[in-house]
Amino acid sequence: MAVHSLLPSESVDSVVFKRSSLTGHHGNPIVLFEARVKERKLVQAVFAKLCSGLALIDKEVLAEEIARHLDRGNLYLRLDKQSAFLGDLRLGSVDPVHVRVHFKRHGTDEVVGVCREFGLLP
Repeated sequence: MAVHSLLPSESVDSVVFKRSSLTGHHGNPIVLFEARVKERKLVQAVFAKLCSGLALIDKEVLAEEIARHLDRGNLYLRLDKQSAFLGDLRLGSVDPVHVRVHFKRHGTDEVVGVCREFGLLP
């Protein structure tokens, strides 16, 4: 599964995925996998892996567009699914892996500060 590349190897088995079968706009089948990570240490490990794995060019693009990715304390990212499956994290918009990171501190400056601290933003 492509999303496993976001998870630290030692915690892959501790994240439980929920599978749902959906139907697309044109009647095409869609399989949705969802996971919630709530344990603080695991959240930090997943976020750190995301931050360290994202390519520098994507970090620069994200820094320029950060306002478009933030809403009410949530950071929304779309990662290229095929690249993630191959272990390479890149931003993407076609058939992406959707990632939402919720921050307890909702202010844009605070979220940006945490993203810089973890290395998600240059």
